[in-house]
Amino acid sequence: MFQQRPHVRSTRRTPSRARRRAAVTAGVLAVLPLVTACGGGDDRGAAVPPSVSAAPAAGVVAPAKVEVIAGLTGCKAKIRTEADELREGVCHTEKGAYLITTFPEEKLKETWLESARVYGGTYLVGMRWVVSAKPAMLEPLRAKLGGTVRKLTGVGPRANAS
Repeated sequence: MFQQRPHVRSTRRTPSRARRRAAVTAGVLAVLPLVTACGGGDDRGAAVPPSVSAAPAAGVVAPAKVEVIAGLTGCKAKIRTEADELREGVCHTEKGAYLITTFPEEKLKETWLESARVYGGTYLVGMRWVVSAKPAMLEPLRAKLGGTVRKLTGVGPRANAS
């Protein structure tokens, strides 16, 4: 039937848990810079623009979060749209109101801009965000947020009328 074998101690030395944990940690730390250096884009292969002008006042390009962008401009945004494709917040200031729109993907921002082209207008555009305001407000906002001022031409009979 079934015979039980006596316990035999191995002469091979097994590393302790602490040593194994240290080896794994060292391996992860060695590979981490290589993995993060290769990143920089969307996992779905969306193209990422090579650069966006940095904001002199902020020292960095604003991140794609309505509340953070609003804070950099000295405003507390009131969220008016919360959707999977975008978030919109409105800022009301003494100089005027403006709309901050953020997107979870750069591709969605470009689609939104293409749709906005029908209406024309001038926008401040950053990485995954757009600010809609009167043209006179865009340069001061660009100084705080970075980004690029884009003028979109409308289509149809009104777009060409002066």
